Amino acid sequence: QVQLVESGGGLVQPGGSLRLSCAASGRAFGNYAMAWYRQAPGKQRDLVAIITSGGHSNYVDSVKGRFTISRDNAKNTVYLQMNSLKPEDTAVYYCNANQLALGTFYNYWGQGAQVTVSS
Repeated sequence: QVQLVESGGGLVQPGGSLRLSCAASGRAFGNYAMAWYRQAPGKQRDLVAIITSGGHSNYVDSVKGRFTISRDNAKNTVYLQMNSLKPEDTAVYYCNANQLALGTFYNYWGQGAQVTVSS
């Protein structure tokens, strides 16, 4: 079992920056792929960025060059650095941990962190 707790959301002006953190409890954090998703009002939850257990990252096109996902396995924490924020980045951001092990898919979610980009 993995529990995820996000922090760092808030209100920021367009062009500003925020860093989200996701602290994980439980064992073997380093074996999980970690991801950030977001869900705007009235829309589905979409993948924003993912980082594998090996440290390889990938991003949705709309955030490439502006967002950076990273992980610190010693601290059981994954981060999302968000720069040059736009109003369309406004959403609830969710942390996700997932792993396929011995034929079983493990998938965990945090409670979400609100990010609002507005002047």
